[in-house]
Amino acid sequence: MNKKFAVIAVILIGLGAVLGGIFGHSPLRISADSSLTTTQVVTDYKEALTVIDDNYGGTVDHEKVSESSIQGMLWTLDPHSSFFTKDEFRKLYEEQASQFYGIGVSILQHENGVYVQSVIPGTPAEKGGVRYGDKFVAVDGKDAKDWSSAEVSKNVRGERGTPVTVKFERVGSTTPVELTITRGGVPLPSIRNFFMLPNNVGYVGLVGGFQETTAEELDEALSSLKKQGMKSLILDLRGNPGGLLPQAIEVVSRFVPQGKTVVSVKGRSSYTRSQELKTIGSEMEEIPLVVMINGGSASASEIVAGAVQDYGRGVIVGTDSFGKGLVQRIFQLPYGTGLTLTTARYYTPFGRSLQRDYSSGSIYEYYTHQSGGAEPATDAKPKPAGSPVTTANGRVLYGGRGIEPDVKASALQFSRLRYYLNEGAFFFVRQLVAGKIPGFESYKVDKQNYNLTIDPNDLQINDKLFEAYRNYAVANKDLGLSAEAVNSQIDYAKMRIREELATANYSNEAGAQVLLEKDPQVLKAIESMPEAQKLIAKN
Repeated sequence: MNKKFAVIAVILIGLGAVLGGIFGHSPLRISADSSLTTTQVVTDYKEALTVIDDNYGGTVDHEKVSESSIQGMLWTLDPHSSFFTKDEFRKLYEEQASQFYGIGVSILQHENGVYVQSVIPGTPAEKGGVRYGDKFVAVDGKDAKDWSSAEVSKNVRGERGTPVTVKFERVGSTTPVELTITRGGVPLPSIRNFFMLPNNVGYVGLVGGFQETTAEELDEALSSLKKQGMKSLILDLRGNPGGLLPQAIEVVSRFVPQGKTVVSVKGRSSYTRSQELKTIGSEMEEIPLVVMINGGSASASEIVAGAVQDYGRGVIVGTDSFGKGLVQRIFQLPYGTGLTLTTARYYTPFGRSLQRDYSSGSIYEYYTHQSGGAEPATDAKPKPAGSPVTTANGRVLYGGRGIEPDVKASALQFSRLRYYLNEGAFFFVRQLVAGKIPGFESYKVDKQNYNLTIDPNDLQINDKLFEAYRNYAVANKDLGLSAEAVNSQIDYAKMRIREELATANYSNEAGAQVLLEKDPQVLKAIESMPEAQKLIAKN
C-alpha cells in the first residue's frame, strides 16, 4: 500500500464514518450543513503524516501506520467493520470459494514447533509423501523451527502451480526430509465430517463456515446418512463463524417449509433496502432435529439456529452463541486491499435482534465476552432490555444476546493437566506409528488410508498400550507428568491416544469422531432427541 493510496483510503473511510458509511460505488455526498470538508480531512491527515515523518525517533512504516488508521476508524463504527490487507483480502475470497492454494495438510502447533496433523487426500502433500507427525524445520530455505502455525500456513500457501521446498524432521530419519511440492488447490469444506451415532442418530459437523458449496455438501451428507439408516439429526454449528447469507437460507430451507421468513435484514440508511429473506423450494427433511451452538457460533450460524428455534422446528443445545447480527458488505479498494462495512442488521423470523451490545467501545471486551471453548452451562447474566418475543412453541426469548439454547450443556472441560496429556498422546503416537515403541511395532503406519469415519470397535486402547503411553509420558520430562497424574485421567488419556491413532491411520475427520462420540454436548444432544421428536409431531 503506497502513501498516496493510504491518504485516499483514510479520507474515504473517514468521511464514511462521519457521514453514515460507504454504500456500493455511489459517490460520496456531504450535506450542506456539514462542517467537515474533504479538503480538511486531506489536510489534517497529510499534516499528521508530515509531523510523524519529520519528528519520529525511529523508522516509520507507512503501510502499518495507514492500515491501523483505517482499521481504527472502522472500529469507531462497530466491531465488525474491518480493513483487509492484500493477503487478508485474498484469503477472504478463498474461504468463500471453499478452496485455497497450498500443499494440503492440517497442521498443529505443539510445545516445540509446528507439526503435520493430517494429510488431505488428493492434494500435493499426499502426492509428495508428507506424513502424519512430520515437523516443519524449514520452508524455502527459511528456518521454521520457531514459527507459529500461522507463519507456516502463510509460507506454504501461494500461487497455484508454484513450487515450495519444505524440510521436515521425521521420526526414523537421521537427517531432515526435504520435499519440493507444487502448490495446488486444497478443499476447504463447510462440513468437516458426518457419521452415524447410536440410536440411528446422524451427525453433521457444519463447522467450517457458510461458503459457496455449503448447501451442496449438506445434501450429500444427508443423503449418505439416510442410506445408513438415519432417523434423526444433530446439526453441529459450534465454532462456525458464519459466511454467505444465501447459503444460510439454503440450509434453513432443508428443514423449514417454503415461503417462511428465515431472517429480516433491516438497513441502517437509505442506501440499504430492508427485506425479509424466505425459505426456497427444496426437498425438506422432516426428521427430528437438534442444532448445537456455542460462543463461537456467529452470524449465518445464528441465523440458522434462530430460524429453527423461532419456528419450533428443532431443539437448540449448547451454550449462548456469539451474538453477531450486523450485515457486512465487501468493498474492494485499490492495490488488492479491501474492507467490510456494516450496512444493516439481522433479525430472527419473530423479530429478535441477533447483535450483542458493543456500546462499551472496547474491541477486546467485545471479542473476549464469549469464546468457542468450555463455556459455563449456567447463565447469570440479566436479560437485556427490550420487548420479549414469543416463539412458535410458546417460549419467551429476548433479542440482543445472540441465540440462547433450549437446553444448556457445558463443553468438555480442559485443564493444564489435560493439555499435557494431549501433548503426550501426540508425541507418543508419533513414535508409535513410526514403529519406534518397543513391543508395538505392528502399529507402524506407512500412509494414511483416508477413511473419514472409524468403527466404534476399531483402534481401542488396551491396558498394555496405555501402560506404554504412561511410561513414555512420565519419561518425557518436558511434559512434567507423573504416573499418578496420568492415572487420574485414564479414560480421558485413552480417548486422546485413540484420537491420535485414528488421525494417523485414517484422517482428521476420523480422529474428530473419536472425540465427538465422548463429547458431553453431543451426548446431551442425543439425550434431547425425544423433545425434538415432540416438536415434529406439533408441526
